Amino acid sequence: MTEILMNRLRELQEKDAYLSEGGLKKLSKEMNVPISRLYGMATFYTMFHVKKPGKNIIEICASPSCFLHGALTLEHFLTSELQIDIGETTKDGCFTLMKSSCIGCCDMAPAMLLNGKPVGNLTEKKLRSIIKKSNFC
Repeated sequence: MTEILMNRLRELQEKDAYLSEGGLKKLSKEMNVPISRLYGMATFYTMFHVKKPGKNIIEICASPSCFLHGALTLEHFLTSELQIDIGETTKDGCFTLMKSSCIGCCDMAPAMLLNGKPVGNLTEKKLRSIIKKSNFC
């Protein structure tokens, strides 16, 4: 049952880029599952969002490999550069900054996901370039 719920939550999120209260209520009724269970799953797993995210989602990896290669320093750089904390969205709606436990890119640590695509061997210079690219917002 959990696998089915996860797939339905993924499908729901793909439609609106996040899991809205209305969407969760509708799914709860459709599947006869308490909304508390759906909300619990949606807030437990980092791939789900219960708040509308920015146009671009940055998920900085916090795995041991990335941590040992400077991910924490890069996280601080991003929070300073974007002027938001983890879990927040910039005022212009351009970026949402998240943290992920592992993205499976240990061979190119430190790494992150940018809109679901891995970007590795990160440096402050590389991050600054990504943020300033005009096609992001």
